[in-house]
Amino acid sequence: MADGKLYIGTRRYSSWSLRGWLAVHLAGLDVEDVVIPLAGGGGTIAIKAVSPNGMVPYLEHRGARVWESLAIGEYCAEITPALWPPDRLARAHARSIAAEMHAGFRPLRMALPMNLGRHGRPLAGGLADDVQADIARIDALLSGTRAAFGQGGPYLFGADLTVADAMFAPVIARFLGYGVQLSTVAADYAALLRAHPLMARWYDDAAREPEAWHLERFETLA
Repeated sequence: MADGKLYIGTRRYSSWSLRGWLAVHLAGLDVEDVVIPLAGGGGTIAIKAVSPNGMVPYLEHRGARVWESLAIGEYCAEITPALWPPDRLARAHARSIAAEMHAGFRPLRMALPMNLGRHGRPLAGGLADDVQADIARIDALLSGTRAAFGQGGPYLFGADLTVADAMFAPVIARFLGYGVQLSTVAADYAALLRAHPLMARWYDDAAREPEAWHLERFETLA
């Protein structure tokens, strides 16, 4: 019997769920994934019925109840400390960029919603200045972090994924889906993260979700 449950939304769209799911599975927690299809508008009643804040991801594990993706990442790192870099300076940087990604970049989130069924297709009308500014900042974070702390490994802090990588995974999916042009270093990181077995598994599971779960407002975005 599993040690708990991780409640997530439709994998095709739920960027926050992807973050929590990556942290949980990187930590090796034995939990059941419970997928609740997102509603077409407003809150999803079935999610509100189980999650303390009415959103996903939401983790129940051995008596602990954890919501918010960054909190789930911190909880998982208590169990698997390698989810943060061992070096104090690298760990401080990882926490800072993870928190910035968690709290910021609203223009980009609103303009480029995650849709794993979209592959390299730019928005027809182009990108507003504030969205381009968000992209430039994220590119700088990825490139600068990899240069300073990557130690030659494929990910932000070397050979293994951390909570910071999990926090950036959904925006990488957005960049790939909308064909966003990145610097060489950031584009290389994006391709390597997409190829990680857990990311590949999430995409594959998303592709197997029922078409009835698709939401028109995301699928018809030009």
